[in-house]
Parts: sequence; structure tokens; C-alpha cells
Amino acid sequence: MSTATNQQVMDELREMIAEVLEEEPENITETSSFIEDHDADSLRAIEILARIEKKYKVSVPQERLADMVNLRAVYDTLVEYSDGNI
Repeated sequence: MSTATNQQVMDELREMIAEVLEEEPENITETSSFIEDHDADSLRAIEILARIEKKYKVSVPQERLADMVNLRAVYDTLVEYSDGNI
């Protein structure tokens, strides 16, 4: 059972994504586009996915990368593949 709140997980993801994208965490909003707003490329997307899988011990198919376009989508994907146990 998870002890982290939704906001805690969102904040952890924001920090992780900001580090990969070399941005300040406050610049990563729930809806800002990684590609359009933060100049992310496919290698950074793969790194984000790898870090999420390692930290949260989940397995997300790489095909889902195309859906993980912003913080909200990453969070929703994490919840989906962790069966809500994060």
C-alpha cells in the first residue's frame, strides 16, 4: 500500500523530470509540453521513463512514451502501470 500522496508523487516526478530536462522544477507544470516547451528529445524521454521504472519499480512499455507528453500524462501512466500502488 502506498504511503505517498498524489501531490508527493507529482512533486517527485516534477523534480525527476526537471533534472532530466535541465530545467527548474517550477518551470515544469502539469500541462507544459516536454517537447514544445522544454525542448525534450527522444533520448530524454527514454531517460525519464527509465528513472520512473527504477524509482517506482514499474514496467511501462516504450510504446507509451508517445503518450507521456507532460507531467500529468506521466503521472497518469505511472498510476496505470503501478495499479495505483505508488
